Amino acid sequence: MKPEAPTDEDADDVEQRIYGAVFDSVMNQRLTPGTKLPEASLCELFGVSRSVVRRVLQRLAHDYIVQLRPNRGAIIAMPSPEETRQIFEARRGLETLVVRLATQNATARDLSELRQQLRQEHDAMHRFDQPAWARLASSFHLRMAALARNPILERYLAELVSRCSLIVALYEPPGNAACEHDEHERIVDCLARGDAEGAARLMDEHLRELERNVSVQRAAPERTLAHLLGMA
Repeated sequence: MKPEAPTDEDADDVEQRIYGAVFDSVMNQRLTPGTKLPEASLCELFGVSRSVVRRVLQRLAHDYIVQLRPNRGAIIAMPSPEETRQIFEARRGLETLVVRLATQNATARDLSELRQQLRQEHDAMHRFDQPAWARLASSFHLRMAALARNPILERYLAELVSRCSLIVALYEPPGNAACEHDEHERIVDCLARGDAEGAARLMDEHLRELERNVSVQRAAPERTLAHLLGMA
């Protein structure tokens, strides 16, 4: 008997799995800007054809996570200093609006869940668990966007957060926090008090400080693609 052909749903699942592996590895700073993503290696790691890998790489390029270079393959995107400035400028404008809306819409349960996330951040910080710290820091901002109750803003912010994660991986000195835990706490305190303008001011300062912390040095990755994707 011939094996059954994969369904459209199966194909969607495997493409999402590959996309998620790359995206999560960028967010957790395992995959740094400039890292090569050879099609053959991705095919072998995930047991799929080149056509599947190419579709995923196209999606990642659309979301600014990878750059597709003609005849040279795909790499994790490498934002320039000018692009970095523009991305942070856009993110500050978006997130100050997000926290104003979140202050209006957050429920007591939402605030309790934010406090729980802050405790997880605190624990990761004291374990010196940099990947968990980076992941939770990004997740805090995305959770705040969800509380704005505006899916369009949430989608745009998800793109900017992923691009900022690339920038942090490229420019921020090793060992620094992607975000300062205490600054997150003060923003949540403003939400709890209903202080929308205070939350917006603190978010603006928070993102300006994050931008100031980046430098222009970057270390090349030394591990295999499987390690960088968290698969080895």
